[in-house]
Amino acid sequence: MLQEPPAGGAAPAFTPLVVLELAPDAREEAVAWLLGRIRDPQHQGGAELLVGQLGPGLEAPEKTNPNVFLVGASRERLLSGAEDVGLFKEYGDGSMRGFTCANKLNFKDFKGDGDGFLSMAECQYIVKHELDNLRAKDESHVPGHSQARLYPGKSLVRRLQSKGILVQMFPLHEREELKRLSFSWYQKVKFAFQPLDDIRQYYGEGQALYFGFLEYFTLALLPMALVGVPYYLFDWEDYDKYVVFAAFNLVWCTVILELWKRFSASLAFRWGTLSRKKAFEEPRPGFHGVLGFNPVTGREEPVYPAAKRHLRVYLVSVPFVLLCLYLSLYVMMVYFQLEGWALTLHDQDPTFWTGVLLFIPSIIYAVVIEVLNLVYRYAAEFLTEWENHRLESSYQNHLVLKVLVFNFVNCFASLFYIAFVMHDMVLLRQSLATLLITSQILNQVMEAFLPYWLQRRRNKKTLRRVQRRRLLEEQELPLEEQVRLEADMSTYLGTFDDYLELFLLFGYVSLFSCVYPLAAVLVVLNNVTEVYSDAFKMCRVFKRPFSDPAANIGVWQLAFEAMSVMAVVTNCCLIGMSPQVRAFFTESETQLILWTVAIEHGLLALKFILTFLIPDVPKHIQIKLARHEFESLEALKKKWRRRGGKCWRPRRSEEEEDH
Repeated sequence: MLQEPPAGGAAPAFTPLVVLELAPDAREEAVAWLLGRIRDPQHQGGAELLVGQLGPGLEAPEKTNPNVFLVGASRERLLSGAEDVGLFKEYGDGSMRGFTCANKLNFKDFKGDGDGFLSMAECQYIVKHELDNLRAKDESHVPGHSQARLYPGKSLVRRLQSKGILVQMFPLHEREELKRLSFSWYQKVKFAFQPLDDIRQYYGEGQALYFGFLEYFTLALLPMALVGVPYYLFDWEDYDKYVVFAAFNLVWCTVILELWKRFSASLAFRWGTLSRKKAFEEPRPGFHGVLGFNPVTGREEPVYPAAKRHLRVYLVSVPFVLLCLYLSLYVMMVYFQLEGWALTLHDQDPTFWTGVLLFIPSIIYAVVIEVLNLVYRYAAEFLTEWENHRLESSYQNHLVLKVLVFNFVNCFASLFYIAFVMHDMVLLRQSLATLLITSQILNQVMEAFLPYWLQRRRNKKTLRRVQRRRLLEEQELPLEEQVRLEADMSTYLGTFDDYLELFLLFGYVSLFSCVYPLAAVLVVLNNVTEVYSDAFKMCRVFKRPFSDPAANIGVWQLAFEAMSVMAVVTNCCLIGMSPQVRAFFTESETQLILWTVAIEHGLLALKFILTFLIPDVPKHIQIKLARHEFESLEALKKKWRRRGGKCWRPRRSEEEEDH
């Protein structure tokens, strides 16, 4: 339920949803032009939204940025926007259906004029969608800023952000809702599931699915952790007895991903996003090109030749990725040289300090891996943006592919080299433990503690506001103070890094945990900490992110499944290398290799058969979806019968009628 803003100051007379902060030195004509485009009717190329300027607040007027604006929308505009974005809501019969204004009275929670029908997160998503779709018409540049050039079809928000004219755009928090969510989510330690429905209601389906996957992954690791602890305690000196644990890995990594798809489908169906994946996808805000017409929708939108995009991908991006992979392998060889030097030094004069020195190369290499991953991430984002992909899904697929290929080689190449080239299981266990522990410590520092520390230390003004932020939980603050407080908070960059971290942890566990059985235990501890640290930073450190109506975890599902295929191959090879198996093939190593390859192919075939046999969507949900489709067809038939049993056809001219 949306609450009216507190009175006082220059607060607008509508419900504020989104904050736009322009640069203090932005030209007046540029500000007036942007506000005009936001207010203009849709048929004139505007967003038809409401805008009001924020008052000065408690600070002295000369110390505050005057170019802070609050954006909202009328109730009718939000309802039409809900239809435009294909929002699914609960129908009168309990099913989830796409909202339409013509059929609004048949939806369950629609009462009166629809006040309270849309949650604040949904309203903010609609406003963001309309702002992102503001595109240049015949303007050659932003008024007052000749360096900010425009051309027909260019996204106004993206251009203003890239030129520093628009500083930030973010949705406002709901103070009471946030307080309730914080209490049930992380403020009390409890052995219970996360409030996924409340998270979805406040942050959207994308965030809720991430936390649901984090919780599911943690629970799925418990059997492996319970098996791994006694396995490690009783066989910790015998590095070769890992056949049973490797076989357990083979089954585990396949089953959990198949069960997750069914669980996520159940969540998406309950939240009404399971059918959204088939909806028509509009161009992403960052896509640019010559203004033209979409042959499918007939709407005006930018057009960019696919041939140019392919040239950028294959002549620039692919060579750059290969160069980065070569650099990663070179760094790995330097690490092995340092490792060999430390081993030689310890063998010549074994002391306590030389024993400690054995771990130093692995620690340095783990830190270097994290630094290289961070630098490469920025380069991959720049290249993917430069490739100019039309759809957000295509952009995400290319970005994820670039990042995953590099991270996989950078994080796992040394482990593969130690296992299958050096055949040193002692060094493999040591390297895996060092990489796993070091990466978890660095991730916790970078993701949770560092943003909070930087927020408190940014400047004196921010520090005073952060200290006053506690008043949000104790008394009502004026709208101006709430907005300026949230404007100083850090910006949440999405779930990309969170999924990437889980992907790497899944790789460490599924690929080589048979050699180091405590890997699953360490990952469980990390994930439990991650749940509370992520919840804390979402509620206290970061601005509220815009809702993301996702139906699943997207391309990350394919990434985890590809890792599970690699896990089958890797564990089969490790089983074939074990002394217990090699003892059966003492006379012919070729026969051992052939048997290992045959078993590996058989297990992969079984894995794909299980993937085919186990449906991604539970049977009862399939029945409900089919019933909804049937009812929709029946409703169309009834409309045709009411019109005289004739199908609709376009009206013809008099000349055509005569012929």
